[in-house]
Amino acid sequence: MDRIASDHGFSAWRNKFQGQIAEGRIGSNRITLLKPQTFMNKSGQSVGEAMRYLKLEPADVIVFHDEIDLAPGKVRLKSGGGHAGHNGLRSIHDHIGADYGRVRMGVGHPGHKDAVPGYVLRDFPKADADWLDDELRGVSDGIAHLVAGDGGKFLNAIALRVAPARSSTSTPKPKAAPRPPESPVDTRSAMQKLVDRFK
Repeated sequence: MDRIASDHGFSAWRNKFQGQIAEGRIGSNRITLLKPQTFMNKSGQSVGEAMRYLKLEPADVIVFHDEIDLAPGKVRLKSGGGHAGHNGLRSIHDHIGADYGRVRMGVGHPGHKDAVPGYVLRDFPKADADWLDDELRGVSDGIAHLVAGDGGKFLNAIALRVAPARSSTSTPKPKAAPRPPESPVDTRSAMQKLVDRFK
């Protein structure tokens, strides 16, 4: 949130809705960034209060959260669905329902479920600073696409920061026939993937 606010000229942070907010515009959209200051497992109180005051629907809300089931530096989008045991999302579900958008930001798994609480509550180690900075810059680069509803372009902006295209000094290969663009997010069910594999 800090990176987005700084890069896009948002107002200074101020206390409201049991959290801190910054306001600004991204494209033609008026945006309120919210950093709940409650305990994480009570963050739905802050989100619900802000949503009701701003007269928003759950579909207008996008929650950025850590995701231990994704490798560090990986980002995925999701709309609706369960909370997968994430206590912050569970609280938000309790206060506004499940029909909001999520940006799932991978932090990796510590290896054992008993280590998860300490792992997700500590600061990132210095060794993670480079990929984390690239990821946050990518989020800021692509935020206008996310707000406009183009999740593919949002994820591409992050990918360009985290894994930029390499320049080549070798002789270019002959161009192959153009292929149709691939969707960055595979929305097929497991069954459909299996059926498609054997076509």
